[in-house]
Amino acid sequence: MRRVIGVDIGGTAVKGLVLDEIGNVWAEASRDTEAWQGREAILGKLNAVVCELLKACPVQAIGIASAGRVNTDTGEVVYATDNLPGWQGLQLAGWAEDTFKLPAAADNDANAALLGEAWQGAGRGRHNLVMLTLGTGVGGALMIQGLLNRGKHWSGGEFGHSVLFPGGRLCNCGRRGCVEQYVSGSALLRLGNELTGRAYEHGAELMSDARRGDPDALQVLEHYTSDLAVVLDNIGATLDPELIVIGGGVIHDRDVWWPLLKNRLQGEGLSNILAAAELGNRAGCFGAAKLALDCFRQLPDGYEEEDTA
Repeated sequence: MRRVIGVDIGGTAVKGLVLDEIGNVWAEASRDTEAWQGREAILGKLNAVVCELLKACPVQAIGIASAGRVNTDTGEVVYATDNLPGWQGLQLAGWAEDTFKLPAAADNDANAALLGEAWQGAGRGRHNLVMLTLGTGVGGALMIQGLLNRGKHWSGGEFGHSVLFPGGRLCNCGRRGCVEQYVSGSALLRLGNELTGRAYEHGAELMSDARRGDPDALQVLEHYTSDLAVVLDNIGATLDPELIVIGGGVIHDRDVWWPLLKNRLQGEGLSNILAAAELGNRAGCFGAAKLALDCFRQLPDGYEEEDTA
């Protein structure tokens, strides 16, 4: 049975898994991204994760999920914000192939997360899906009739950079009022500090206060889920999907804010098609691994794969 590496490069961590064709996990590794250090530092963390996984067991290919718009035909990051500084223009799949001498594929992290959830998570058996990942930024992905809709310019499903509040907060994409500036994990932390006057260093601290019934923290989550509900209502009205899957770091504390969100949803039946990512923060790794497995469908006749320790 083939085994492959699936790696997810996010703003805070580089995570990797070795998986087989039926989704069994054989090894796991991670490193802090330390994205502020720039491209070479991020590639160093990626290299360290892959090398650790290669030592754990042989694999036949590598799939990489990354923030930014990724040309899946060439493996190039065609656009990236400063969440990953210096990332734009990187030939990501080519770098992996040259470095590790294995077939490689790359895609946007939200696309990979949706692919993972459709393969082994909340979206199994569904063909029309939307994914929204709430982390350092807001990622989005769209699957129609079982196929990812990546768009002509590789920006299909980029809900995070649609405008929620015209003329609102400046986004690192250069626009104002983007969804990412209001419903990402980073935005939630900022909102918590602004509305409570406290100095939260991590969203988990805010969630802990809300879980204890702190009224100021609960007010923050009421505000946050109100904005998120508008985003989801618009997605539901426009795309009418079978399921909207919510993932990313914020989902880990959904016991606190999920009921608030469902109470805010106005779209007909929308609360019934909302699902939390079953794979958690591993969804991007699973999707990246699926990309790697799909590499073999595109290999020329006569190709003989070799295990690489």
